[in-house]
Amino acid sequence: MKDQQIFPTEEILERALGDSYLAFEMLINKLSDAQYGLTMEWRYYRDGKAWLGKVSYKKKTIFWLSVWDKFFKTTFYFTEKNSIGIAELNIKEKLKENFFKSKPIGRLIPFTLNINDREQITDLFRIAEYKKSLK
Repeated sequence: MKDQQIFPTEEILERALGDSYLAFEMLINKLSDAQYGLTMEWRYYRDGKAWLGKVSYKKKTIFWLSVWDKFFKTTFYFTEKNSIGIAELNIKEKLKENFFKSKPIGRLIPFTLNINDREQITDLFRIAEYKKSLK
């Protein structure tokens, strides 16, 4: 999603994501559930030359979403202090391993998930709930 002139509409996203669109649709439907209370806003960022979805809880950014060919990425950012709790989350061990191998960007540690299947949405929301709970 690199073209600034093409806003990421439902049709555009469905075409770009292919079969992964079902996972994306599930994510979007769950975001606004009362249980989560999250919102997503699309913006074009000139520095990265791409459309990104910023997912927030009130004024707090929970994660960023980018659309790729046949999948989408979500990236959470944690401080070293907050990253300790990741080990305790009920998510796939491989995700934890990948997170703890991540190289920090400044003082933040990225936690990126490449999503192409609805089964991955459960782990994504467990991480989002953790991020939401942090002060």
